[in-house]
Amino acid sequence: VIRAREIQNQRFHGKHCFCNAFMEPAQMIQHCALDGKLQNLIRHAITEFGLSARAYDRILRVARTIADLDESENISQSHLFEAISFRALDRR
Repeated sequence: VIRAREIQNQRFHGKHCFCNAFMEPAQMIQHCALDGKLQNLIRHAITEFGLSARAYDRILRVARTIADLDESENISQSHLFEAISFRALDRR
């Protein structure tokens, strides 16, 4: 967890944002980019669980944090699946 926080501190150094939870839309575009396969996956989850645009943003932020915990530069399918599963649990 400490290493993930260090990664976030480096990412947002000199910006008013200090962690993934407070990313603005432009920062999310830059730091939470998904390839076509992952975009399809998250769209399917949004439709399947009836989630809002706000939930979409939260899933991306959580996926980015999970990737940071994994010390991964990019969000992978496993990171996105885990973030979606957390959101799905909230819906139950």
